[in-house]
Amino acid sequence: MVENVIVIGSGPAGLTAALYTARANLNPLLISGNEFGGQIALTNEVENYPGFPEGITGPELVDLMKNQAERFGARFETDHVGEVNFQTHPFQLKTENGKAYEAKSVIVATGASPRRLGVPGEQEFMGRGVSYCATCDGFFFRGKEIAVVGGGDSALQEGLFLTRFASRVHIVHRRDQLRAQPILQDRAHKNDKVNFVWNSTVHEIRGNGTVGAVWLENVVSGKSSELPVQGVFVYIGHTPNTQLFRGQLDMDEEGYLKVDERLHTIIPGIFTAGETHDHIFRQAVVSAGYGCMAAMETEKFLAELEHQGYKVAG
Repeated sequence: MVENVIVIGSGPAGLTAALYTARANLNPLLISGNEFGGQIALTNEVENYPGFPEGITGPELVDLMKNQAERFGARFETDHVGEVNFQTHPFQLKTENGKAYEAKSVIVATGASPRRLGVPGEQEFMGRGVSYCATCDGFFFRGKEIAVVGGGDSALQEGLFLTRFASRVHIVHRRDQLRAQPILQDRAHKNDKVNFVWNSTVHEIRGNGTVGAVWLENVVSGKSSELPVQGVFVYIGHTPNTQLFRGQLDMDEEGYLKVDERLHTIIPGIFTAGETHDHIFRQAVVSAGYGCMAAMETEKFLAELEHQGYKVAG
């Protein structure tokens, strides 16, 4: 069986693409990846997604989006695409579980993953004090001091969440002002458990079995200092999950896929949506919008194939 459309990725972009292609009677298959829902599924509170005035948790939002897509006929496969061949049509995909698929069109919505610090001790203490997910691991740091590295929305959102458990949360930022939304900055400044460490970068994570401290360097004075903490949560940006498509799709030096204004890649029939190409906005609602756009363009592509005599199953 040749699929009409395969969506790779299960974040807001992928789930919205599945919904719209399902409503177009294209019977889409979404291959979720190893972590269903992407980064938003790891977010404790989502307060800026339209339609939820009281906020909603990331996992709840993902479940609702999945259920809505399933209602219109979208199918879901929990697997990870490990190999693709976009040089032939139908396109060929293979998963880590050994399944092979063919598709007339593909929507790439593989998102992005948290960027690592790349300092001594980070790899060694991963899972033993170093984390990239406050929702996943915050509970284990009750009564402890924590360093949160970063100054954007994610750093403050997750830092504020961690104050529910930690005795103290140190926000370590390389500049002297934050990039986060004003409302988050205001909340953080008013929280007695939050301490800001300005103009500083982490150069090493130290400990004995588990994290015991971070070694900081002040970027202005050049002086080094030790900050005793029992946990380090890293929020310094993301790297697009596009390694799978190297050599087949055009991408920039950072790995973001290159698309035109209608989300077409260099290969007709391959579209992308979300943080695989968006390195500016990085918002769930924006990714969902891109998922809608990619789905609508996919529908047009398949309609043209059908016009040329290529059967598109309903």
